[in-house]
Amino acid sequence: MEPPFTPADLAEIVRAVAALRAGALVGLPTETVYGLAADASNAEAVRRVFAAKGRPADHPLIVHLADPASLDAWAAEVPHAARALAEAYWPGPLTLVVRRASHVLDEVTGGLDTVALRVPAHPVALAVLRAFGGGLAAPSANRFGRVSPTTAQAVHDEMGEAVALVLDGGPCDVGVESTIVDMTVDPPVVLRPGGVSAEEIARTVGAALGEQSDTRAPGTLAAHYAPAVEVVVVTAQDAASSATARIALGQRVGLLAPGVIPGLPAGIEILDAAGDAQGYARVLYERFREAERQGLDVLLCVPPEAAGVGAAVIDRLRRAAFGSATERE
Repeated sequence: MEPPFTPADLAEIVRAVAALRAGALVGLPTETVYGLAADASNAEAVRRVFAAKGRPADHPLIVHLADPASLDAWAAEVPHAARALAEAYWPGPLTLVVRRASHVLDEVTGGLDTVALRVPAHPVALAVLRAFGGGLAAPSANRFGRVSPTTAQAVHDEMGEAVALVLDGGPCDVGVESTIVDMTVDPPVVLRPGGVSAEEIARTVGAALGEQSDTRAPGTLAAHYAPAVEVVVVTAQDAASSATARIALGQRVGLLAPGVIPGLPAGIEILDAAGDAQGYARVLYERFREAERQGLDVLLCVPPEAAGVGAAVIDRLRRAAFGSATERE
């Protein structure tokens, strides 16, 4: 669904807005991952998000806005650095954590005095937000701790009848969740790496970033983003020997790597990582789901370079590996 929207597209957007105003949940495409959207000013609707995901109530949600000007309506105060980042990267894969305005619901913030805000860079999401006329709480449209969806079909598969409808905006361009930056501390701290790199953020604010913050944020648990397949992070040098050892144990083994790995044993399933870090990020979650569909026992993952969005990919691989290890214990 790309602009110019067809009459059928517009009808779906109108249906989505009506559902949201009625307190229902909608699968919403963004450039990062698909979100499970609800009216951020409707406490009952927000509670439905937590129930559908099986998400702990003290985990804050990200509120999606239609434009950077809306920042002032949701924040009690906007530091100069936060405004500079909003001007530079919104719409885009960047979430800013600021002091919340008085009207922001505890259900949205997990009881914190902060709120996480962003403007998504997806035409469908922006069309819905503009027509809706308010903020949408929209965490990733998956069960808590599971793999985020990057296609409309993945939302259907994951959430079923918990959503009133899912808007199909095609595969997500970025493929991993937004960068989250805590703007309530000085200097700002990256709480979660994502589509905007820490280097870009530091360059925009004109100062080195901090390293520590106690602020809670989405997607920062040690175990997260885990498929129902054991995820093991390996180096390119160790991939072949690791695969050989696993296959010798009778396991079905897959490999996700940014390049060609020599010396791989027969019987290994190669999942295409689409080359560079940006391509790797775009396909990462779909490859996790593919590994599940193929019934693999283990997915060996060679990470991309850490530059740019590569840092976010490495973060997701590490959390997925920890999550799959935790499930086996």
